[in-house]
Amino acid sequence: MRVLTIVGARPQFIKASALSKAFTSLGIEELLLDSGQHYDDAMSDAFFRELGLPRPAVSLAVGSGSHGQMTAKILEGCESFLIKERPDIVVVYGDTNTTLAGALAAAKLSIPVAHVESGLRSFNSTMPEEINRRLTDHCSTLLFCPTRTAINQLNREGVSSNIKYNKLPSLQDITDRPEFCMSGTFYVGDIMIDSLHWIQKNNRKNPPTLSLPDGEYGLLTLHRAANTDSDKCLKYIISQIKDVSQALKIVFPVHPRTKSALKRIGVLDELANDRNFKLMDPLSYGDFVFLQSNAKVVITDSGGVQKEAAILGVPCITIRDETEWPETIDAGLNKLVGSFPKDLRDTVTNIDIAKNTQLDCFGDGRAADRIALIIDRWWNDNRDR
Repeated sequence: MRVLTIVGARPQFIKASALSKAFTSLGIEELLLDSGQHYDDAMSDAFFRELGLPRPAVSLAVGSGSHGQMTAKILEGCESFLIKERPDIVVVYGDTNTTLAGALAAAKLSIPVAHVESGLRSFNSTMPEEINRRLTDHCSTLLFCPTRTAINQLNREGVSSNIKYNKLPSLQDITDRPEFCMSGTFYVGDIMIDSLHWIQKNNRKNPPTLSLPDGEYGLLTLHRAANTDSDKCLKYIISQIKDVSQALKIVFPVHPRTKSALKRIGVLDELANDRNFKLMDPLSYGDFVFLQSNAKVVITDSGGVQKEAAILGVPCITIRDETEWPETIDAGLNKLVGSFPKDLRDTVTNIDIAKNTQLDCFGDGRAADRIALIIDRWWNDNRDR
């Protein structure tokens, strides 16, 4: 069997690294296509080196552009490569433009699509990610869900009536039960836990390059278009974060999109020279996990960072109105404050989320093994039909 994995953004590299290792252990041939949606070295090439991902068979280097331009370029590039290589199945991850373009290219060529991190919903149709994830789910053959919430959502939408499990299957279950030969929806756990376990095992205990501020700090990430494309919104968020910094130093790895936005509103140099802020370039995955693990609180608008913080047992405040990870809210590990948060300093100072209260609803760190085994079993049982 030949699998084509299509990636293009930092979170996808992290997830794909875990599944790539599982494919190798089963002797499955994997090709990698990198769309180049994240084209900065710190956002892409460095991750390949750190996580041990195979070098891409092709890199499309699409770079930046509008959603339509980017999706069209990736769709065209994926289609050409698929026609040439004709893999047995295409694997896509998450909810980026790369995800949707890769899934559409494969589906239109009648190549089965496996969607990892399926069934997530923010229920905010103004988010490009929400459109991407919904459409990808509806054109996928195998849907791999990280949580029960996700699998139940797909059931409500009627995406698949062939739900396999409402509890995590063991690897023996997958091997022994014949119904896994059918197309359908699977609850496998969250593949990000696999990557977190791997990086924690292989990571340096105290990366010297970080030079963290003395005492406790808050970790800030900010990149979502809804927060960075609006000058009014971004100025307001930064004013709130500056207020927070009077009580808690802020460590801020700056996404390339956010760096441009901060320049646009004229505050980048001000923040860089503020003793209460430590601005950084994008970090390696290991360094970022170290930062999260040791933060007093995480302030973010990232879906993945919310989840990672919960898994690591670090309090999280999310600068959004909704989340794809309601489990983190229900468990009391994450607090939504909206894009125009009021009194953010008080929220941070008086946060009542207990650090090190860990969340276990995302699985056991064996999601990649389940996914690889299901794909292998599915292909062997369907290839001659």
